[in-house]
Amino acid sequence: MNIFEQKIPTYVYAKTNMIRLVVFTALFALIFINIYKPRSSFYWYNVSEFNYLIYSSLVILTGVLVVVISRMAMYYWGRKHEIGLGVYILWVVLEIFSMALFFTIYTAYLNPERDYLGIFRESLINTSLVLLLPYAVLHLYFAYKDKEKKLSQIEEERLVTAGKQSIYSFHDEKGELRLSVTKENLLYIESADNYVEIWYLNKEAPTKLVVRNSLKNMEKNLANTNVIRSHRSYIVNLEAVKVIRRQKDGIYMEFGIDRVPDIPVSERYNKKITHWFTACSA
Repeated sequence: MNIFEQKIPTYVYAKTNMIRLVVFTALFALIFINIYKPRSSFYWYNVSEFNYLIYSSLVILTGVLVVVISRMAMYYWGRKHEIGLGVYILWVVLEIFSMALFFTIYTAYLNPERDYLGIFRESLINTSLVLLLPYAVLHLYFAYKDKEKKLSQIEEERLVTAGKQSIYSFHDEKGELRLSVTKENLLYIESADNYVEIWYLNKEAPTKLVVRNSLKNMEKNLANTNVIRSHRSYIVNLEAVKVIRRQKDGIYMEFGIDRVPDIPVSERYNKKITHWFTACSA
C-alpha cells in the first residue's frame, strides 16, 4: 500500500479536533513569535513590547485564517471522502506555503525594499515551526485519546460479556473442583496465607469455604468477569455490592447483608472499581 492509499484516522478531521487544532495553533504561533521574535517581524512595526504583542496577535490571527479555511475544507471533504496520508501531507504543505506567502506579502508591503525571495524563505522556515510543532503535539494527543476511547469501549464490552456468565467455579491448587456458585450468591474471596476463603450465600446465609490456592490464581481464573481484585487481600463480586462509599481512611464496598463485612478498596484498584460502577449506571 502506497502513501496515497493509506488512510489517516478519521479523528484527525473530526469537528472537535479541528477546533482544538486551530485554537492551539493560534496560541502557539502567538507565543512563538513573541518569544522567538523572527527577524522579519521587526519590519512589521517598531514599537514597545506591549504594542508588539497586540500587533503580532492581529497578524497571527489573520494568518491563522489560512488554517481555519483549510481545516473547514478538510472537514467537509472528509465527510464524503476518506483522506489518504499522502493527500494529508500535501494538504499540510499547502497550508505552510499559503501562510508563508501571507507573511511574505505583509512584510514586503511594510518594507518594499526587502528581497521578496529572502522574506519568503524566512517566512517558510518560521511558518513550518509555527504549524508543524503544534500539529505534531496535537496528533499525538488525538491518537492517545482515541486509543483511550477504544480501550474504554473494549472494557465496557467486556463488562457486558462478563454479565452473561451465570456460574463461577473454583478449584484448588491441584485443579480439583471445590465449589460452583451462581453469580447472584457469590460475595467475595479473601486471602488467608496459602489458602483463600470463598464467601457466598447458602440459603441466604453467608457461608465460607476454605480452599488451598492463591488469590493470584483466583484472580487469573476470574479474568473477564465482574469478580475483580479490589485490594491485595480481596477479590469482590461487584454485582453483589450494593453501596460504595468514601471515608477519610479510604473507600469501602457494602453488600447490605448481616455478618458480611465492608470490603476496602485500595488506591491501586480504585479507578477500575469506579469505572465499573460508572459504566453500569450509565
